[in-house]
Parts: sequence; structure tokens; C-alpha cells
Amino acid sequence: QVQLVESGGGLVQPGDSLRLSCAASGRTFSRYTMGWFRQAPGREREFVAAISRYGGSTYYQLVKDRFSISRDNAANTVYLQMNSLKPEDTAVYYCAADSTGLAYRIRSSDYDYWGQGTQVTVSS
Repeated sequence: QVQLVESGGGLVQPGDSLRLSCAASGRTFSRYTMGWFRQAPGREREFVAAISRYGGSTYYQLVKDRFSISRDNAANTVYLQMNSLKPEDTAVYYCAADSTGLAYRIRSSDYDYWGQGTQVTVSS
């Protein structure tokens, strides 16, 4: 069982940056693929980024030049650095863990564990 807790969301202006964090419980964090998804009001949850157990990363095309995913296995934490934020980035951001540890895990159904989400609002 893995518990995930996101933090770092908030209200920012267009062009600002935010770093989201996701702290995981358990001793096997390093074996998991970790992903970030987001869900805006009235829309389906969508993939944002993922990082495999070996550090390989995958991004949603529309964010790949602005967002960066990283992990600190010693701290059981995965991060999402978001730069040049746009109003269309407004959503609840969710952290997820996939026990396979594989790369290119971009579907919600690939993931076994989910956090509660953190709100990111980009508005002037």
C-alpha cells in the first residue's frame, strides 16, 4: 500500500512558476513509476508527465517545453516543476504511483495509487 500526498499548488499569475511535490509512504518508492495527471472542471483527467523507476520521463506534448518531472528516491518524493504557466493549466493536479516501474505510463488505468490532488489556478 502506498499513500501519496501532494502539495505546492496555489493561485499564480500567467507566466509564473510553481513546483508541486508528492510525498509517498512506504519503502519501495524507488520501484514505482510516478505520474502527474490533471483535471480541469468539466474535463476528463489527463496525463501530464511520468517518470519511470530508472528516471526516464514522458510528457504530454502541450507541456513538455514548460514542465519538468523529477524524483528524489531518498526523500520518497516526486516533483513537477511548472514554468510559464498559462490559464489553461488551471486544474486539480494528482500524483499517482504505478507498481510496474515501467516507462511511458500515460493512462490513468496504468496507476495503482492516487493522491487527493492539489489545486493550481492560473489567473490574472
